[in-house]
Amino acid sequence: MANRIALIDYGAGNLHSVANALKAAGAGAIDITASAAVVACADRIVLPGVGAFGACARALRAVPGLTEALNVRVLGGGVPFLGICVGMQLMAEAGEEFGTHAGLGWLRGTVVPLAPTHPSAKVPHMGWNDIVPQVAHPLIEQGEAYFLHSFGFEGDGVIATTDHGGPVTAAIGRDNMLGVQFHPEKSQRYGLALLERFLAWRP
Repeated sequence: MANRIALIDYGAGNLHSVANALKAAGAGAIDITASAAVVACADRIVLPGVGAFGACARALRAVPGLTEALNVRVLGGGVPFLGICVGMQLMAEAGEEFGTHAGLGWLRGTVVPLAPTHPSAKVPHMGWNDIVPQVAHPLIEQGEAYFLHSFGFEGDGVIATTDHGGPVTAAIGRDNMLGVQFHPEKSQRYGLALLERFLAWRP
C-alpha cells in the first residue's frame, strides 16, 4: 500500500516530535516538506502547528503554491489529512487570535478564545484531559490526551470534545479530513494508537 506522508514544514510546527511519533506508529517514508510538488504527490498529509493562528496562517500562505496543493490533494484528491493543534484550527474559516484571520475554510466555524465558566479552569488549557467522542469516527476513541492551547474551534464537524470549565472541541473533521486540538505526539499510548489508525485509514 502506498503510504508516502507529507509532514508540512511551514516554520510553525513541532516537526521532529511529530515525525518521531509517526515513525513509532509504523510510518515508512516521511517527507518533511514545504514543497507544493511533494504535497501534490503525497498519500497522506499531516499539518502540525504551534503558536498564534494568524502567524501560522500567514506562514502557510507564504509558501508558494502550498495552500493550493493542499486544496487539490485533500479536497480534490481525497487523501487522508491530519491537522494537529493549530494545524486543526487552520481547517476553520477564521481565527480570532490578535484580530480576525482567514483559515483554509474546510469546515464552517471559527477559532475563538477559550472562556471557561469555572474559575478553576485556567487558560491556557494545559495538560491531560478526557477525549469524549460525540459521533462515531474510525480514528477517535475515548481516552486521555495532552492539550496545550488558549483558543478553541466552534462550528460544524465536531467529532469529540473535552471539558475545561465547559465543553471544548477536541477533534473535528469530515470525509478524509481529521483535526485534533490535542497533541498525539505528546499523548503517549493514546496518541500513538491514533496515529496508527491514521496510517491505516482509507476514508
